[in-house]
Amino acid sequence: MNETVSFGYEDVAPAEKTQRVGGVFTSVASSYDLMNDAMSGGMHRLWKDRFVRRVKPRDGEQILDMAGGTGDIAFRMAPSGAAITVADINPAMLDVGMGRAAKRGIDGLVWTEANAETLTFPDRFFDAYTIAFGIRNVTDIPRALREAHRVLRRGGRFFCLEFSTVEWPGFAEVYDAYSHRLVPKLGQLLARDADSYRYLIESIRRFPPMPTFKAMIGEAGFVNTKVEPIMGGLVAIHSGWKI
Repeated sequence: MNETVSFGYEDVAPAEKTQRVGGVFTSVASSYDLMNDAMSGGMHRLWKDRFVRRVKPRDGEQILDMAGGTGDIAFRMAPSGAAITVADINPAMLDVGMGRAAKRGIDGLVWTEANAETLTFPDRFFDAYTIAFGIRNVTDIPRALREAHRVLRRGGRFFCLEFSTVEWPGFAEVYDAYSHRLVPKLGQLLARDADSYRYLIESIRRFPPMPTFKAMIGEAGFVNTKVEPIMGGLVAIHSGWKI
């Protein structure tokens, strides 16, 4: 593992990144929807709907939703009848999700505190692994991808929804200006926390481009890897299969 990893535009020790990312999400947990609205212009709900349609959860399947503490993806998959485990490294995010599930009357989800890099689940346990807007905050991404591969059964599928690199001419500059100038101000206004929002924007800039991340998924052992850009790559759905 490298001696340093990115925390926004900073390079820090791996343990420091894990600790500081934890602080960010503890800070923003109660304003999670506001955060996503600020970063996506409210589009994140449509992207998550599309993501779950790609996953195609089925009755009786075991699905791990990693970094899914607030429940956004799990709530969308629950009507399928799949057995869904919601895992997150941050207990504050899990608390928000469990509270939201109770308010919505959604039962049957399993909530567990877990680190994507060191999962305690047995080998070949899940039919699908999902992670939405979480992989870029993981300290050791290749290790997390290998863990995803390990816990999936043969024929299991991996799906990741994440902000990426905008490739549409013109739009990239507009979004860059919006995100760097306005999102931290919105974070200060809405959640009194400009710094956490600033990190989240910077973390998008440091995340690997779509072809690079697609290759990383393949290196973890997945086959038939694909990437589906949305809005010119503002976000992307990456997928792969375990055989």
